[in-house]
Amino acid sequence: MKVLIVDDEDMIRNVLKEYVEFEGNEAFEAVDGMEAVKLCRDNDYDVVLMDVMMPKLDGFSAVKEIKKFKDVPVIMLSARGEEYDKLFGFEIGVDDYVTKPFSPKEVMARIHAVTKRRSAADSNPDVYKFEGLTVDMAGRNVFVDGEKAELTPKEYEILFYFIKNKGIALTREKLLFDVWGFDFYGDDRTVDTHIKMLRANLKQYRKFIVTLRGLGYKFEA
Repeated sequence: MKVLIVDDEDMIRNVLKEYVEFEGNEAFEAVDGMEAVKLCRDNDYDVVLMDVMMPKLDGFSAVKEIKKFKDVPVIMLSARGEEYDKLFGFEIGVDDYVTKPFSPKEVMARIHAVTKRRSAADSNPDVYKFEGLTVDMAGRNVFVDGEKAELTPKEYEILFYFIKNKGIALTREKLLFDVWGFDFYGDDRTVDTHIKMLRANLKQYRKFIVTLRGLGYKFEA
């Protein structure tokens, strides 16, 4: 397992590195948020330990940048234990939050718990990942670069239907029949309008919904 330790305090980095390597893992270090972003852009890690208060770029800002291009598990390390700090961290995609002072053994236990949860999610057929787009069908949750997307019930149904039929050309008529139901009285514009809204909520990952001119749509990822 590769662990990136991000903290501006040498002592904390050294202690965490010692425990990470003692358990047979690889430890890598960054002294501020900017260095962490660069390392995550150029390398893959299994988990990131991220301090909140750092020079140049704070931990929260670094996490927001990293989540734009990589869905890596993050555990925040902070001397501040206020509830709103933790809630903000979870909102931007943080997996866990440890308040200083902490026991290195506790941090290692959190690392194992987070990586185990992520591994279970990756093996769950109800959770699909397409670059920075994560779709949890069982939980009816969609995350765009770690941020939860607020979709309407019908947008969820359309997206789930697309994923289940990935790579298959779908006519507007078939979408109307299968998603809205055989007794729905609507036309092609109903499909187009909802897909337009869905694409807006998926942001840059709208690219996965491909328009087939004169036919319908296809989900390609």
